[in-house]
Amino acid sequence: MLAAMNERQLALLRRAVLALLMAVAVFAVPLARAAEDPQSTNGAAILEAFDRQQTQRVNQASELTDHKKHLIMFMLAVPLFILLLVTGGLGIATGIYGKQLFIPHMICAGLTITLALAHVIAGLVWFYPF
Repeated sequence: MLAAMNERQLALLRRAVLALLMAVAVFAVPLARAAEDPQSTNGAAILEAFDRQQTQRVNQASELTDHKKHLIMFMLAVPLFILLLVTGGLGIATGIYGKQLFIPHMICAGLTITLALAHVIAGLVWFYPF
């Protein structure tokens, strides 16, 4: 019985030592390598360079060329024109031919007005000389 208990304690001790060695390998080795790294001494310079790059990216991302603005306006105009034709067709089918399409006509009309307002606002903001 005593021998079995010693074997359990020995196995438990081996597992504890193994876990401790693994923890040291996981945590201590990267810290030692980081301390040896010569590039970590100029951390402030790296942060300043990163900040400059980030500012340049934000400035470049916020600048839209006229070509991109015209392309966006065109991409808004194509579905607007299609919705306008569909709304007109549904209105004609409802009014002249007596079809029961009033609800789809109103839904398309609402979408058309919403897209038209977005188109007008984008055009005024981008192209009207304030």
